[in-house]
Amino acid sequence: MFSEFLLAFIPIFVAVDAIGLLPIFVSLTDGIDRPTKNKIIAQSILTAAILAVVFIISGRAIFKFLGITIEDFMIAGGVILFCIAILDLVTHNKVERRSALELAAVPIGTPLMVGPAVLTTSLITIDQHGIPLTIFAVLLNIIIAGLTFFFSDRLIRVLGKAGANALSKIFSLFLAAIAIMMIRRGIMAIVAQHMAPGST
Repeated sequence: MFSEFLLAFIPIFVAVDAIGLLPIFVSLTDGIDRPTKNKIIAQSILTAAILAVVFIISGRAIFKFLGITIEDFMIAGGVILFCIAILDLVTHNKVERRSALELAAVPIGTPLMVGPAVLTTSLITIDQHGIPLTIFAVLLNIIIAGLTFFFSDRLIRVLGKAGANALSKIFSLFLAAIAIMMIRRGIMAIVAQHMAPGST
């Protein structure tokens, strides 16, 4: 059971990239007092959690209505993840600076904590490990990201901005590899369906 949880947790952990978001969070909240910063963190966690849970529960119903298969989403999601990973690898910043009033929901709650990478990875994880385990893995990662932001002042002193950015690049490389795996599995599943007896 624990090994299955790790298989669900690790891809989402890589997709969230809490350490990689650390220097962005520090930059966005620079000059904001501690009580306001804590409120921003709490609201961003709530926003990310609600968005993720709603998507995980209703995502498949939406797909059925639109006639999209999980294999289609695996390939499309893998392409999106790969593009996100490449952009993270070749750029220095993931978002533009916004006003303090917008920080909690956008961009910290989404798309930073829960964005296309996390939503795509979550939907694929559902197919492999089920909804309850996926929700638990996503919520735990959101909490970890929130705690990372809460202790941002201490962590950034230990890692330094250069160290946090270096870790972010490593996570992006893993994300690119996961994206390729998703594309490969999607293509293999489609090929297997067409090669199965009775398929047209």
